[in-house]
Amino acid sequence: MWRLIVALGRQVQLPFVDFISASSYRDWKKTLFVRTSYDSSWLHTINMDPELQRWSYFRDHAMNYLTPVMIGIEFIEEYRHVPQKRVEVLKLAAEHGIRAGFSIPLRLNAPPQAALITFAGDHSRREMQAIIRAHGWTLNTAALMGHQRYLYHFNQEFSERNRITDKQQDLLELIGSGLQDKAIAAKLDISISAVRQRMNALMQNTQAKSRAELAALAMSLGVLPDPFNRPGLNGPEILIEMDNAGTRIKSQALT
Repeated sequence: MWRLIVALGRQVQLPFVDFISASSYRDWKKTLFVRTSYDSSWLHTINMDPELQRWSYFRDHAMNYLTPVMIGIEFIEEYRHVPQKRVEVLKLAAEHGIRAGFSIPLRLNAPPQAALITFAGDHSRREMQAIIRAHGWTLNTAALMGHQRYLYHFNQEFSERNRITDKQQDLLELIGSGLQDKAIAAKLDISISAVRQRMNALMQNTQAKSRAELAALAMSLGVLPDPFNRPGLNGPEILIEMDNAGTRIKSQALT
């Protein structure tokens, strides 16, 4: 997927692609994943400056909006406020061929998850605007699909990265389902003491601080059934909306 995204950027003359995933837009120190299509080592020294690390025009935008935003020195006049140090960074980026870019906010609220994908190139303001008019929707769709794919694989590989055993995985599912220790012990045919031992090991492996965090982790990993589509529930309700007729019909699906 990453190769396809980079190939798309190059095809539309935006070869500098950044993909960053974090726990939230407010705290980039908890970054989970960073990938670039270019050598970004020149940014390492800059990111060591606490003032520059804390401040980000894009992050300020993304905390309040989901719309893409133009970035780079070519769009500096549209920024609401930029510290002088950040202006110097934008000038340095332009020297490396990143004069203008198109940043796409990506967000999941359960669990909190934030990401961005930026496509950039060595273009004037007018050239960049023309590229986005022609390819903006395609870039936006590619970013959304790439983020979804990344999260899918990140969650699938979580158990392996954190050395979660099959028995611990079963325990995680039961905790996420809301069962208490006694019920879990009966379900797994083990003692309550054994349940607590597995839970302690699971918390150590995952760095979870509480039972509630383990339950949230179970939801994040997709080991719980969909609460809106559980087996045994009555047939789904169907909502039909017809814009031209101005009619809404809510009915029970036939079984």
